[in-house]
Amino acid sequence: MNSLSGWPPHVTVAVVVEQDGRYLMVEEKDEMVAGLVFNQPAGHLDPGEGLLEAALRETLEETGWEVELTGVIGISLATAPNGITYYRTSFAARPVAAVNGAVLDPDIVRIHWMTYEEIVANSARMRSPLVLPTIEQFRKGHHYPLDFIYIDEPQRFQ
Repeated sequence: MNSLSGWPPHVTVAVVVEQDGRYLMVEEKDEMVAGLVFNQPAGHLDPGEGLLEAALRETLEETGWEVELTGVIGISLATAPNGITYYRTSFAARPVAAVNGAVLDPDIVRIHWMTYEEIVANSARMRSPLVLPTIEQFRKGHHYPLDFIYIDEPQRFQ
């Protein structure tokens, strides 16, 4: 396999939504492990989309929840077993409302509000090695202002 086969990296977002000590998690199908895994609401940036917009969209599509982004948790890199590198921006959010009649992505099996202890107990079933560390960063208070991302739309060189 070519050392650059997973390059350029895939740009993704993830959202940690916490309410009353519970975290909004999805249980979803994962082709790479041929089973069900847990994840934060997360996904790929679409062409022409900003990071904040992607975070709001992915959360709604995967959980049926409208959220308000409250901060940037951090930026991380991970390489999957298939050699693809993921560059991820993670956000903190608070729940606003469950959207009646929301249609979830087809790979989503269930939505859970899990305690930190439940997440740790299921750590072997996390979709990515970034899930638990992102929640731990959130719990440590790593919340940078949203304007840390000073341009939230793709810019074109002239």
